[in-house]
Amino acid sequence: MLLKVGSTGVVFQTSDQVAIALLGAIIGCVVLLFARPRLKIGPTGVAVRNLIGFKVIPWSEALGVSFPVGARWARLDLPDDEYIPVMAIQAIDKGRAVEAMDEVRDLIDRYRSKLA
Repeated sequence: MLLKVGSTGVVFQTSDQVAIALLGAIIGCVVLLFARPRLKIGPTGVAVRNLIGFKVIPWSEALGVSFPVGARWARLDLPDDEYIPVMAIQAIDKGRAVEAMDEVRDLIDRYRSKLA
């Protein structure tokens, strides 16, 4: 790859090498987006970070979490039948997703009881 002139007669210019490095960096950044989802629960509310975007939902608006049958990931239930997807808890994780949902529900109950 770093050889500018190969035995096949192909000329690999410096610009080609730079372009391949930049393309690799872009692909790497896109792949790293899938490691971005997070769910944080604290006294101020629930913070949801998905592939793109970040929202902090105050306790007055967060009704709970659910994992509908056939869904790929959990969701944070909001008033008026609205929800925010929680990509941090995915169905493909199976047992770990169940444990995460139990822990999230426990934390929500703990913080909600402090508000009441």
